Amino acid sequence: MEIFRVKKDIPFMKYSKISAVVSILTFLLSVTFLFTSGLNLGVDFTGGTIMEVSYPDAPDVQEIRKTLESIDLKDAQVQNFGTAKDILIRLPIRKDQSIANLSSEVTAALKLDNSLMEVKRIEAVGSQVGDELYENGALAILFVCLGIVLYLSMRFEWRFAIAAIIANMHDVIIILGFFAFFQWEFNLTVLAAVLAVLGYSVNESVVVFDRVRENFKKMRKASVAEVINNAITRTMSRTIMTHLSTQTVVISMLIFGGEILHNFSLALTIGILFGIYSSIMVGCPMAMWLGTDQSNLVGNNPEGDQKNEGVV
Repeated sequence: MEIFRVKKDIPFMKYSKISAVVSILTFLLSVTFLFTSGLNLGVDFTGGTIMEVSYPDAPDVQEIRKTLESIDLKDAQVQNFGTAKDILIRLPIRKDQSIANLSSEVTAALKLDNSLMEVKRIEAVGSQVGDELYENGALAILFVCLGIVLYLSMRFEWRFAIAAIIANMHDVIIILGFFAFFQWEFNLTVLAAVLAVLGYSVNESVVVFDRVRENFKKMRKASVAEVINNAITRTMSRTIMTHLSTQTVVISMLIFGGEILHNFSLALTIGILFGIYSSIMVGCPMAMWLGTDQSNLVGNNPEGDQKNEGVV
């Protein structure tokens, strides 16, 4: 049963040129922000100090953040670690202060609030480790993209593979553009969200492309644009329900997940919203412009033409 059933095909491909202009502009803006502002990389990539502290009773994480802000450490990350009594603090590098002095200052500030607080460990994350994480993250995105191209080439054909990867990279660049423009912190959780968006977007593309292939078998006398419009319209109910349920969970993480999951949820939200747009208004038009037609997917079958002549 379709909850959001659309009876008449929506002419999405009629607006493909407009969507192409919008996509190119947003893509160029995102690239401009990346080159001019750059990403605000977190401790995971730039290096810094990691402190693990323990309290006799479960502390208020927000109060710890306020304490760190009072000593000009607004960029510090605070999260529960293991149990509610253990806290992990990530401190960015300070060029004018050594690791020993910085950790001593943080310890003194925290002990003013609770003298029973104990420091369990202090570790330094060097910039070399951060650079390796940055490179490995970029390689992870590259391998995911190559895997998507290979999978779609085997399942459909190369035109769909190219269209899907362009749509997916469109989503990734826009997510990075948002983070560059607003200077939100880009850490490993955000990188995980970007990889999740890649998988999520390709799933949406596969659903639509599957219906396009089926329609080419049924709608023999329809144009390519009509076939694609029908495929998108017929999957609209599924698209709305899938994205609505997913976004509900993401919003819950955004509201109740705390600071650690905040940027992760933001990246997923941007990816989900633009993923809907790109799978419909970037991937499908691109497949059409690359020359996808009936002969590419189902070949020329005169018997099939007669059999399906009345099916539109």
